[in-house]
This record gives sequence, C-alpha cells and structure tokens, in this order.
Amino acid sequence: MMNNNLKSSKRRDTLILLLLGFASGLPLALTSGTFQAWMTVAGLDLTTIGFFSLVGQAYVFKFLWSPLMDRYHLPFLGRRRGWLLLTQVALVILIFAIGCLNPQSDLWLMAGLAVLIAFFSASQDIVFDAYKTDILSADQRGNGAAVSVLGYRIAMLVSGGLALWIAHYYLGWRSTYWLMSALMIIGIIATLNAREPTTEIPTPRTIEQAILEPLKDFFGRNNAWLILLLIVLYKMGDAFAGSLSTTFLIRGVGFNAGEVGLVNKTLGLLATIVGVLIGGMLMQRLTLFRALMIFGILQAVSNFGYWILAVTDKNIITMGSAIFFENLCGGMGTAAFVALLMTLCNRSFSATQFALLSALSAVGRVYVGPVAGWFVELYDWPLFYLFTIVAAVPGLLLLAICRQTLEYTQQTDSFLPRNLFPAQYNLAIKFLIAGCYMLAIRLLLLFWDLIFAKLHPLSSMESNLMAYLKEFLMGGGMLLCIIGVVLGCLLDYISIRRKQTL
Repeated sequence: MMNNNLKSSKRRDTLILLLLGFASGLPLALTSGTFQAWMTVAGLDLTTIGFFSLVGQAYVFKFLWSPLMDRYHLPFLGRRRGWLLLTQVALVILIFAIGCLNPQSDLWLMAGLAVLIAFFSASQDIVFDAYKTDILSADQRGNGAAVSVLGYRIAMLVSGGLALWIAHYYLGWRSTYWLMSALMIIGIIATLNAREPTTEIPTPRTIEQAILEPLKDFFGRNNAWLILLLIVLYKMGDAFAGSLSTTFLIRGVGFNAGEVGLVNKTLGLLATIVGVLIGGMLMQRLTLFRALMIFGILQAVSNFGYWILAVTDKNIITMGSAIFFENLCGGMGTAAFVALLMTLCNRSFSATQFALLSALSAVGRVYVGPVAGWFVELYDWPLFYLFTIVAAVPGLLLLAICRQTLEYTQQTDSFLPRNLFPAQYNLAIKFLIAGCYMLAIRLLLLFWDLIFAKLHPLSSMESNLMAYLKEFLMGGGMLLCIIGVVLGCLLDYISIRRKQTL
C-alpha cells in the first residue's frame, strides 16, 4: 500500500513538473521571436524591431532579485507556490493585455508590457528552478530535470512556431496572444495542485542574509572554484558549434533559409526533446558523474557531423542527420546539466544559487560568438568544427577532477567543507569582488552614456578622460576577476592533490 502511494506521489510530481515547465517556457517567445514577427508583419522598421530585443534582459539579470524570493514568504500557498501563483496570474493578465494593443498605434505601451512580461517570466523561472530543486530528492533529479526541460521545450514550440502558424492562417495576432494567455492558466492549475516543499529547511531571516549567505555557503565548499569553472566550460563545445550554425548552413554549405528553418528548427527541436527524454531515463540508472561524462563526450563527438557537412557536397539528408544527432546529444547533456545545477544548490537559498549558477552557465552561449566569427575568418569552417570538439575537452577534464566532490554531494545531499588555505581563498574572493565592482561601475557609466550624455554633454577633455576611465575599469575589472578565478582554481587543485597524498 505504501509503495503504491509513493509511486502515485512520484507520478503526480512528474506531471506537475511537466506542466510547470510548460508554463515556464511559454512566455519566452511572446516577447522575442513571436513578438518580432508581429512587429515585422505590422510594418515596423528594423531599428525599432532590433531595439525591442532588449526587453529580454530580465532573463540575464534575474539573479539580482532572486534573494527576495528566498527571503520573503507570501501570505498564501507557502514559500515557493505563493510566488509561482503571483507570477503566473500576472503573466495571464499581461499577455492578454498586450494582445489588446496594436504595434502601429500603441508601440511604447506594448514595449512597457513586454518588459513586464519578461520580468514576471524570469521571476517565474527563478521560483520554478527553486521549487524543483527543493521538491526532488537526489535520485529523482535526473528524471525531474528531463521532464521540466521537456515541458519547457514543448511550450517554446507552442508559443513560437505554432503561434506564428495560428496567427497567420487562423486567428490573427490579437486572438493568438489571448490564446497564449489562456494556456498560461495551465501553470496556475499545476501550482494549485502541487505540494509545497518541506518547511523544515531553514530560510534567511534578513534580506542581507539572503544575499550574502548563498555566496558564503557556496564558496565555503570543497572545489567551489573548480565547479564554477566546470559550469562555464561543460557546454562550451556546444556553445561554439551553435553560435554560427545558421550562418554556416546558409553561407558555408549553401542551403536556403527555408530549408534551414524547416530542418534546423523543427527537426532540431524534436531531436532535443527526444534527447532530454533519453537522458532522463538513462540518469535513473547512472550516477550524476557518469551521466555528465558520457553525455559530455557524446556532445563533443556530435559536432563531428558539422565537420562532415563542411567537407562534403551539399546534401539535405546529411544536414538533417548532423542536426538531429547534435541536438539529440545536446538534449541529453542538458538534462544532466540541469540535474547538476539542482545538486549544487543549498535548499535554504535554492532560488538565489540556481539563478546565479544558471546565469554563469550562459556565459559561453552569450560570449563565444565574436571568438567563433574571428576563428572562421582565419581558418574556415572545417577547422572551426574540429575546434568545437576540442573546446569540449577542458570541461570533461574538470568534471573528472571534481568527481569525488560531486559523488559525495549526490550520495549525501550535503557538501564537503573547505578546510585548507583560508587566507589564500579569502584573497581570491577579494580579487573577484574588486573586479566585479569595477565592472559594475563600468556598466553604470554605460547607462550614463545612454541616458544622460545628451542632456549633459562633456567637453573634449572630459570625454577623453571618460574614455580612458572606461577602458581602465573594463580591463582592470576583467583582469582582477581572472586573477581571482585562477587563484581559486589553483588552490582547489592543490587541495585535491594534497588530500590524495595524505
């Protein structure tokens, strides 16, 4: 009887995670690709459409307000479900409201609503990531990660390609957005029927504690610096391969945009979904370390398909095979990687730590583009895709180095404390903090240029001084951050070697 109840509870949790994953992924395209398509059909100029791509910045900076969701409880449904319900109700209202407007006459009101949709969508992501981290035990995280990613991907397909098709052939843009608003009610139903994670976990008592304690907790662990570097590097080969894939298929191989759109987007998304499902099933039989290693190797090898495309004649079957295999392996790697992020989060601060770690994991995806373009210009496509395989190797080596720490955490659901080199580790943290402060000041100066420079023009001498200051802050901040990270990783490595020799 108890076994049946446990299985029933697990099935219910799986369904809830699938539906909440769907609700989490649905708003994304409604402020990006689908929204751009609506403005394009409405006849807006490219500069305006390009400007609207900035509304998605909330997804990048969501870690800034994530401590609020760890610290404060709303007076209904508990610590996690209360915030989920608030963000979902807001999204239902906002998506319906933006569907009532016209891009040609209500452009700036639409911009404001799009920013709010992105903000509440990013906030929903914060709470959902924390919820699944809190609700899943160590042995359930692989399957839970796969199910939530599956729901997310299905929602992206619905609010992306399917929404465009419905808007064009059947309902028009307004009614399509109203339909998407109605589909968000799925998330509300899932939240109301979900179970709240256990209340035995201690929560931050002050907002200061909610901001500082997650950082102290993470950097007080064994191998913390190497694990941070692992998060950045694990999907680096994937990031390089995907950064110029569309350009490669059109300009490098010679396919037209229609062929690329049909195969790369539709077949690629299908392969990712299949990969996520396979990854989730395999992770029930593998340890987290083994899943990450096997899927990471497959991710690297799958880029070989693009090299074959680059050195053979144009063939749509070859393209489809390469895209399917690469996305299949990428989906498997994503399932394991999300499980890794959940494993690394302390449940007391899961909203803040998951938001920070997921933001860090996006570094490769966001910043490899310029390097990839430079590499292709110098060495052409075949060598570039061989390089993407090599780019995956550092992440796999780091994974092997961190094996003991990851296996201990998965087995005990706790973290090995750091007990060597306290003064040197503090110095590494100070370098990192100083570098972050310099980069933050540089960011503030950028906002000054965008908002106030036209109102208060600078003299020629002041402009030159400001330019030197910006270069100093950017270069100095990057250098200090790199020194801090390198010193921290070096101390981690020395600690591992010392423990192995004891």
